[in-house]
Amino acid sequence: MSETKEQTLPLSGLRILELGHFIAAPFCTRILADLGAEVIKVEQPGHGDPVRRWGKISDGQEESVWWSVHGRNKKSVSINLKDPEGIKVVRELLPHVDALVENFKPDQLAEWGLDREEIDKANPDIVVVRISGYGQTGPERDRAAFGLIGEAIGGLRHLTGYPPEVTDLPPVRVGVSIGDSIAGLYGAIGLLASVYAKGAGKNQTANRYSDVALSESVFSLLEGCLPEYGHFGDIRQPQGSSLSTTAPSNAYPSADGKWFLIGANSDSLFMRLCRVMEREKLAFDLRFKDNPSRVRNRVELDEEIVGWTRTKPLAELQEIAKAADIPSSGIYTIADIAADANFQHRGMVQKVQDPRLGEVLHPGMVPNYNIDPSNAVRWCGPKVGEHNNEILSGMLGMSAKKIHQLAKQGTI
Repeated sequence: MSETKEQTLPLSGLRILELGHFIAAPFCTRILADLGAEVIKVEQPGHGDPVRRWGKISDGQEESVWWSVHGRNKKSVSINLKDPEGIKVVRELLPHVDALVENFKPDQLAEWGLDREEIDKANPDIVVVRISGYGQTGPERDRAAFGLIGEAIGGLRHLTGYPPEVTDLPPVRVGVSIGDSIAGLYGAIGLLASVYAKGAGKNQTANRYSDVALSESVFSLLEGCLPEYGHFGDIRQPQGSSLSTTAPSNAYPSADGKWFLIGANSDSLFMRLCRVMEREKLAFDLRFKDNPSRVRNRVELDEEIVGWTRTKPLAELQEIAKAADIPSSGIYTIADIAADANFQHRGMVQKVQDPRLGEVLHPGMVPNYNIDPSNAVRWCGPKVGEHNNEILSGMLGMSAKKIHQLAKQGTI
């Protein structure tokens, strides 16, 4: 990592200790590491984070290709948190960091000897982000949960399906652990808010600890579902690929058997769509005069649009809609994303040299700061304990003899 690259990033100088595994906390810290924070990831000696073996693994390798991205820009230190000597090492690290991010079950760290009192004793100014399934308080706090449970409890999974009259299959998941990732993003927001509060001299004690629940993170995305229920008693139901609040906004079949997404829900966009479909009379049809009317009659409206999209291949539909500046798209696969000119121009698809795997494609940094895109990936996911000597010797001043002793007894 070059010093120049590190200094150009907005979170340069912020040091974070990650006591996390699987997805939520590691995703939180990866976002912060991409933005320049120095992240020290504590992993179990030996196998490390279980997610190292999630997804496809190349022949001759023990870790997945995903790990190249999931662990990027972090420093890995192997410490056995179940060993009192390991907890002692973590305590020694705490005074050297600005923040701590963890996603164990509530009280798990305390059981290992690292409760809030111990954390504050080691570093009274530290910012702490705690991510868990149901939060640090409440009757369900001790229950185990992963992202899919957060999606279910938070109400999202109920909406990601088709109406019961269409199919009796269960609601689908989105294909990734989105509940974990959303919680990770809220964790990053909470950490930055606490760092700001500390820098601004606000109530330090009240603002240093943030409590992020997977279920609440997902629930917070449900737009008008709760106020609609509270006011009308309505329970929003799954709508398939459409929405119950806006129309037209759906996926429509093309002549070549593909799907074309159109979002033309404002009156001006709907007028443009009617023109390109050569069905301008629809714009003056009272059933479709405004968005509430179109929503009430969206089945009939979608039939009209399907009558047009079925006559043309996807590529032609895309060109017509693009020329009229109508929000629209085919449905991208990962191959489409990798080849997309706009993603490439903005550095969102990067060819990165991984010492373990060779060339790997990595997603770029979000948000975009118009910084050299190569700064987003300073190094790929490290080996377990790759930075033991750098951190334990360089940061803690631990002797080579002590490091060797801790390794020999399985503490690191």
